[in-house]
Amino acid sequence: MMTRRLLILTFILIALSCEKETVDKPVSGPTPSPLQIPKLFSNNLLDPVIPFDNPQTKEGVALGNKLFIDPILSLNNSQSCADCHLSKNAFSDSDRFSDGVEGIRGNRNSMPLFNLAWNFDEKFFWDGNTFSLEHQAFVPVTDPIEMNTTWTDVEQKLQQHPEYPTLFEQAFGTSIIDSTLVVKAIAQFERTLISSNSKFDKYLLGEVELTPEELNGFNVFMDETKGDCFHCHGNERNPLWTDNRFHNNGLDETFTDMGLGAVTGDPADNGKFKTPSLRNLQFTAPYMHDGRFTTLDEVINHYSEGLKNSNTIDPLMKKVAQGGVQLSPKDKADLKAFLLSLSDFEFINNPIFKNQ
Repeated sequence: MMTRRLLILTFILIALSCEKETVDKPVSGPTPSPLQIPKLFSNNLLDPVIPFDNPQTKEGVALGNKLFIDPILSLNNSQSCADCHLSKNAFSDSDRFSDGVEGIRGNRNSMPLFNLAWNFDEKFFWDGNTFSLEHQAFVPVTDPIEMNTTWTDVEQKLQQHPEYPTLFEQAFGTSIIDSTLVVKAIAQFERTLISSNSKFDKYLLGEVELTPEELNGFNVFMDETKGDCFHCHGNERNPLWTDNRFHNNGLDETFTDMGLGAVTGDPADNGKFKTPSLRNLQFTAPYMHDGRFTTLDEVINHYSEGLKNSNTIDPLMKKVAQGGVQLSPKDKADLKAFLLSLSDFEFINNPIFKNQ
């Protein structure tokens, strides 16, 4: 009987020991890395869009950053995402149209990349042809004008690379690389591109004062009898400075690029393009979907006296019959001063993001 009791006690002690070892043993896997949401964003915006099947992790973001700057994603290993989205230009391109791997130029200006996790409709590109940030990252790789390759070739190159299988194992728990995991990593990195520290942001937080010119420029921006800019670009309670919707802003009477209309097939959408953010305009010239304006003064002049009427002109272009809002030289200069106060030097100089 004593021997039996000793055996039972020994078994219980072994079982408890094993259970404790199981409980105490850390679970391996990628390290969660939630987005660092700025105060102005948390106070004024809904939570960022982050898919349940692609949470932010330290390893995933690092992998996405590496993939973003690596030309291995292109046909001849000559072009990376970063070549058309330079950090010094707020992740846009200072050229009107970017060159692809074959030297072919596109017909739209490269869009800047920041605050993408708050694009709540999740429609990307100038014409909204792609849904979700993950799917957006699929497109340039196979586009014949851009990277002009196939995902099969990209997957093979990454699989044979001396580093990438291990990095994918660390980020996603598998060393078998496929396109879905590639775009998930890139999307994780792109969601970390948060711009929130301009002079105007600091003003809203009570940290700095604006000049009289900047204050008047903001008033011009908000005044429906003057600039009337806020309907599409928001106000001090919208730190995105865009509605992320699509408008015909009076650039042309007839269209060579149908924009949203080519995607929806609805003639009422012809000539409509996504509203770009007004953040970082100091770094993102040229402007508009086709980069037709090289200076911010040209943009302001367009809305002041350069509007063109068409069948799909946005109703918000209320003074199109007069050619525009007809700003005075003083109000133009002050509006420009306000717009430049939305420039985030910390963002473009962040060493974590810096690629060129």
